[in-house]
Amino acid sequence: MPPAQHTAAPPSRAPDSGALPLLLAMLVFLVTLLVTFFAWRGASQSADARLAQSFEYRSRDMVYNISRRMAVYEQVLRGARGYLRGSVTLERGDWAEYYRVLRLDQAFPGMEALGIASMLEAKPGAMRTAITHIEPATLRNGRAFGFDMYGEPVRRAAMERARDSGGAALSGKVVLVQEGAGGAPQSGALMYLPVYRAGLPTASVEQRRAALAGWVYAPFRMNDLMRGLGGAHSTDLDIEIHDGAPQGDATLLYRSDPADGAQRNARLATRAQILPGGRTWTVAMRSSAAFEDSLDTTRPLLVALTGIGLGVLLGVVVWLLASSRRRALLLARAMTLELRQSHDQVAAERQRIQVILEHTHDAFLAVDASSRITDWNVQAARLFGWSAEEAIGRNVEDLLPPNARAAFRAGFTRLNHGDACPLLGGPTELDVIDRAGRRIPVELSGAVLPTGAGFGATIFVRDISARREALQREQQRQLRLDEARQALARGQKLEAVGKLTGGVAHDFNNILHIISANVQLMLRGDRIGDDVRKRLLNILDAVERGAKLAGQLLAFARRQPLHPSEVHVDALLARMDSLVARAAGDGVIVERSSPAAPWATLVDPNQLENVLLNLVINARDAMDGSGRVQLRLANLTVEQDPELAPGDYVTVAVSDSGQGMPPEVMERVFEPFFTTKPEGKGTGLGLSMAHGFARQSGGDIRIESVPGEGTTVTLYLPRHVAMVQQPAPA
Repeated sequence: MPPAQHTAAPPSRAPDSGALPLLLAMLVFLVTLLVTFFAWRGASQSADARLAQSFEYRSRDMVYNISRRMAVYEQVLRGARGYLRGSVTLERGDWAEYYRVLRLDQAFPGMEALGIASMLEAKPGAMRTAITHIEPATLRNGRAFGFDMYGEPVRRAAMERARDSGGAALSGKVVLVQEGAGGAPQSGALMYLPVYRAGLPTASVEQRRAALAGWVYAPFRMNDLMRGLGGAHSTDLDIEIHDGAPQGDATLLYRSDPADGAQRNARLATRAQILPGGRTWTVAMRSSAAFEDSLDTTRPLLVALTGIGLGVLLGVVVWLLASSRRRALLLARAMTLELRQSHDQVAAERQRIQVILEHTHDAFLAVDASSRITDWNVQAARLFGWSAEEAIGRNVEDLLPPNARAAFRAGFTRLNHGDACPLLGGPTELDVIDRAGRRIPVELSGAVLPTGAGFGATIFVRDISARREALQREQQRQLRLDEARQALARGQKLEAVGKLTGGVAHDFNNILHIISANVQLMLRGDRIGDDVRKRLLNILDAVERGAKLAGQLLAFARRQPLHPSEVHVDALLARMDSLVARAAGDGVIVERSSPAAPWATLVDPNQLENVLLNLVINARDAMDGSGRVQLRLANLTVEQDPELAPGDYVTVAVSDSGQGMPPEVMERVFEPFFTTKPEGKGTGLGLSMAHGFARQSGGDIRIESVPGEGTTVTLYLPRHVAMVQQPAPA
């Protein structure tokens, strides 16, 4: 080596001046290599640390997603328990409709079904259950009908925990009944939530056991449950889920890579425990081969190559400087190289930021001090419909509705004068427009961006259309709920008035019977004069009017005696033609329509005639004796109605072309003694009697009215099907 040659030279000789620059250059090169080694090791450790941080984040996110999905499914069971209202006895069609409305098969992957397990009568000291409801009603789920889950130890343990705690309980590892006998079944689990009978106390364990009516439950297939949980990064982790502490295949619920996930020696691994439904799951996660391939080896390699290159360059520079040759030229080249490297680093950093912005879930845009768009990512192009080439350079006001542009312009002007802009103070909700002019509700999050000419802004835009639609659906649901509550209150009010009216009318009718009997006995006497007889007859006439009034009150209270028989309403209306025409008057046109084969009903024909006649008279009075009255007969099948039982009904609608009624009058039309007619023109009992007759006959009466257009009163009477008598045997 050159240093050995220098020490071996005779003392009388001076060191070779040509070797000194080379020695200095080699020394600088060695120092540079040493520095490069430490820089390379630091870059490698930094890359490993970033990979470990990314793995830790993916692991925490996966554990959180699993826990959140199980918590959401527990809330689904709680919603189903609330729907049952303390009873597991309901029609399968209602349960299927509830499942269809929630769209559980679309919104909740992994949930195989939603079912009800009911308790059955058993011997004392024994308990049996059966699956009585399960949706969706597929062939695979059909295998579970009638299955006694309480007779299987793993399921029974979870059912008892749910029963005694009152909360959700998850079972251990099972094979679902739906899997059948063929193929390789998936591991599964079931979550139970107890259903207690309404009105029974559930404070203690004994009370909860006594009040138990059944369970609402959901089975899960683990492979389906885990599908899609990791999103775009689902392949970054090899996952195993064990029921409790890992004990091999006996406790294994799920393995993301069954082929070689357990044998590969992963770079990173971790474990976490979660408690879905009160049961411990151990989630073991390892870095996948694809994830480990994402380790940044480029930067350490770049550092090493750069260090070696710099070492060589510095060695050459030192050698040249020491040799006093072309010093200025080499120095200029070195400075140029450093500037180029700095420029490349800035470009690489800009590219990295651009990649991050292109892969964010929100739209991103940046504007300069003149409110012109300078940056535009892919999500912004999808949201607004303009490509980056079309959007960059456009005024950001083009993204706002015309009525909001003046306010934005004023706020942006204040921003450039150093004042605060309200749109950049935090998340702000407003409407924007896309290329087609469609208004889109969004949430903005912005920050001030200093520029050489003033202040610009960086803005993240998130589409909240789905959130707005969910809020509107909730408001509509609350509105329908309020309408249902009002209808219930009106029904309860009429029921209370009916009970009071019926009691008073019944007692009043008894008194009238006593008066009538005594007056008739007095009329049979021979020693009464004509004047007294006339007064007694007046009393008897008043008693008859009172009895008629009491009968109307009893009709409203649904306590009048009825004599039902099979009635063909079309034939009854045909017989009443002349009576209806006289009651309506010459100025009213009466029209009648009926289907080709109208159904029969079982009602009191005399009471039905009185009701129809009263409705025609009311229609005539509403039109001031001139207009059009329509009598429409129809066959109707009711499936879902808050007041009527499902079945077939005969409807009779009486419509007029009068002035109609406002809502405040419609709310009281069925109350006894309520009338809008002038004093002496009506008793206010016609519609009350019709309401009581319809309810007592097993039907209902509905009224629809629009002010200025007319009123329609519709009677709903149950269909009657005559029984065919079999001839007696000879």
